[in-house]
Amino acid sequence: MPSGPLIVQSDKTALLEVDHPQAKDARHDLAVFAELERAPEHVHTYRITKLGLWNARAAGHDSSFVLGVLDEYSKFPIPASIRVDIEQTMSRYGRLVIRRGDTGGLELYSAEPAVLLETTRQRKVNDLLLDRIDPNTWAIADWARGQIKQELLKLGWPAEDLAGYTPGIPHEIDLVQDGWHLRDYQALAVEKFWAGGSGVVVLPCGAGKTIVGAATMAKANTNTLILVTNTVSARQWKAELLKRTTLTEEEIGEYSGSMKEVAAVTIATYQILTTKRKAEYAHLALLNDHDWGLIVYDEVHLLPAPIFKMTADLQARRRLGLTATLVREDGKEGDVFSLIGPKRFDAPWKEIEAQGYIAPAACYEVRIDLPVDEHFEYAIANQEDRYRLSASSPAKIPVIQKLLAKHIGEPTLIIGQYIDQLVAVSTALKAELITGDTPITERERLFADFREGRIGVLVVSKVANFSIDLPEASVAIQISGSYGSRQEEAQRLGRILRPKADGRTASFYTLISRDTVDQDFAQNRQRFLAEQGYAYEILDAVDF
Repeated sequence: MPSGPLIVQSDKTALLEVDHPQAKDARHDLAVFAELERAPEHVHTYRITKLGLWNARAAGHDSSFVLGVLDEYSKFPIPASIRVDIEQTMSRYGRLVIRRGDTGGLELYSAEPAVLLETTRQRKVNDLLLDRIDPNTWAIADWARGQIKQELLKLGWPAEDLAGYTPGIPHEIDLVQDGWHLRDYQALAVEKFWAGGSGVVVLPCGAGKTIVGAATMAKANTNTLILVTNTVSARQWKAELLKRTTLTEEEIGEYSGSMKEVAAVTIATYQILTTKRKAEYAHLALLNDHDWGLIVYDEVHLLPAPIFKMTADLQARRRLGLTATLVREDGKEGDVFSLIGPKRFDAPWKEIEAQGYIAPAACYEVRIDLPVDEHFEYAIANQEDRYRLSASSPAKIPVIQKLLAKHIGEPTLIIGQYIDQLVAVSTALKAELITGDTPITERERLFADFREGRIGVLVVSKVANFSIDLPEASVAIQISGSYGSRQEEAQRLGRILRPKADGRTASFYTLISRDTVDQDFAQNRQRFLAEQGYAYEILDAVDF
């Protein structure tokens, strides 16, 4: 009788027994095609989704791999209906192909006329077609390349895009590997992306996503547009490219709120591209006005809706998405798959940690009792006010002070959602504070002081969630967040995962008000990291 840690159920969920000796290996393999849905203490629930299976298929795994994983770890035989469903779902990927015809026009092709008939009879697909060339082929307009992929995905028929890409304006870019080398997983990520043409590379925070971007640019040797979350990130990208490649200052332009430079390599912020003027997105034309051969989307899980809309028209350009997690709280993972491309490479966090490229981390959930008066106020509050009241309780400040005393001398970030709470914490600790209102130059000065050890504690709002390089930070104290956001939890842990010079383990604390929605949201936030193999130790604040 099999004795594995997994029970696969007919509703496409898989229950993983966390304490089983094979649980770690099973979690590693499940992450390729399944998403962690619930993560209580002893049994984790994974869901096998169509998009997860198609991403696995695009990354080179077939149904025999998926079924092999389930057979290896399952305690009981896999339900026959699940086996059939996985085989049929994965077989759908690539049976429709977008390609270039003999005359150079775009075509939708299938070796199976019945499949082509089933999909092209749907109105939203049919509206994007031109002429029927033969029983296996329809002509489609160049402008419809992205939109037809979206519509086919919704119908359950993800098309494989083999139509090729414009080379863009050639521009020579080489890596300068002076005192460093491309890591094996980074080189493999570039190789897998290039072979697929476009798509997403998933790497943990601190594992060198920027290096993957630079190495891809060196392979493409073309004008490149890099889209980033904010101006600080744009300047970090520029500094890294100047350090790692042959690019010079003159060859890299910044297109942000403060500067409007367009160069062979242009780094633009999502914010400026989605700024409206007279109800129009005044700067979105930058995406298509220049002959880019490569577009890099940093933190692709944050891509705003207007950028998605424009990306649908950019399908002739190679597109590289970089992220630590494909999780999107708005449910638009399907748009990432259709418009940026499927997942081409995914390196599990613990795998990179085992190689020594990110720091080991211990995660703690510290539970705090609300004072009686606060609990009474919480009890009578409206539902929409309860999270703010519980998450921003002043009772968290003494616990922060105790944690700072415990980790005295270690560079520490205190991260939160609510500005008034952050101001109160900053004042109580006499610590520097960075929020969205902090001028860019002041942010850069404070980040530099923190990196170089002149500041030991920094209080930061969600502006520090993404693309901030603070390699020596080894303690993070999360005091409030964006409700149940899994991606934010992953990014915040990522702030402290850069390997430390002395090899120490990073510590990630989340302060939670006990028996409130603050505790409920925390359980949801932790799901992605639990999937990556991080376990949260529950601590009681009174024990400090």
